[in-house]
Amino acid sequence: MNWKTISVIALLAHEISAEIQGNGGFLRFGCSQLVVERIDPLVTPGENPSPHTHQVVGGNSFNSTMDPYTIDPPAQSTCTSCIYTEDTSNYWTASIYFQSPENGTFKRVPQMANGRLNRTLLEQDGGLTVYYMRPFGGTNTKTTAFPPGFRMFAGDPMLRNQTDGSVKICHRCLKASERLMGGDGPPCDPNDTAAFPATPCLGGIRATVIFPSCWDGKNLDSPDHKSHVAYASGSALAADQCPSTHPVRIPQVMYEIMYDTTQFNNPDYWKNGKQPLVYSFGDPTGYGAHGDYLFGWKGDALQRAMDGLNTTCASEDCTQVLEIQDGKDAIGCTKAQQAQEDIGTSSWLATLPGGMPVT
Repeated sequence: MNWKTISVIALLAHEISAEIQGNGGFLRFGCSQLVVERIDPLVTPGENPSPHTHQVVGGNSFNSTMDPYTIDPPAQSTCTSCIYTEDTSNYWTASIYFQSPENGTFKRVPQMANGRLNRTLLEQDGGLTVYYMRPFGGTNTKTTAFPPGFRMFAGDPMLRNQTDGSVKICHRCLKASERLMGGDGPPCDPNDTAAFPATPCLGGIRATVIFPSCWDGKNLDSPDHKSHVAYASGSALAADQCPSTHPVRIPQVMYEIMYDTTQFNNPDYWKNGKQPLVYSFGDPTGYGAHGDYLFGWKGDALQRAMDGLNTTCASEDCTQVLEIQDGKDAIGCTKAQQAQEDIGTSSWLATLPGGMPVT
């Protein structure tokens, strides 16, 4: 996504080389696929396999059990699939599947690289793009990096309709001309939908997950993985005022996942108002999309980056502050499935992995 000017309310399209104005700013980088499997150390720790398939990026210490008080991703990871070597965090979302209207079988929708960063096509294998954002205006711009062991969750996999007017997770139906650039405009604006797009997308689909930006300052996690964090007042995206219950302004994490749906664009698959996509947890609407985050930056690297925004660090150019690796090395950081099974990448499945029903 290319942004031009930034305000508290909205982000507008811009040339990637443009200077970001004001007190805010963001760090943006790509992470290649680490593994696709049914493991979820946040929601179902210790379960192997977990109920549904996830696509995971980041440090290769990813495991079914990652206790917040004993885990040390920088020490336990030998590589990261993200471009910055000091980031061994893990980022994961549910996979999207195409369900054949002809026979009901399933095939996983592949991910693709997200646009051009620094005017060079990002060297990336699947995965996703990660943003860390500071407030884009206002007075409360001090941002505190996450402590070791921190984790959080955004979204609700049980949703099957839009429950309020604030869309924090959304889908963009890309035009053919937007396939390489990832789409213009702010995330989750009127060009996006909380549900899956209702028509074939010539350039694929961009899914966006926006996480909360305020923390209670005490808990690394909470029973629902949400209560210890909150969205800022006034705007879900990069606002500066946190509620009194969650007074600490933390970096706002956002994912962009690019799905190459073009092989499934046969008009016969999109008839009578029905679309053929379904999330791996059985959601055919898209409303239940969600994301998981587990902090794993080395030392004070993330704080250095956030402090350097708009000076020594801006957008995807943060090499004065952070150590960067070659894209081929990030792509080479992979992990074998812990729950070994066919997840429908190159073959057709009779059911979603784990036998998840479509509901």
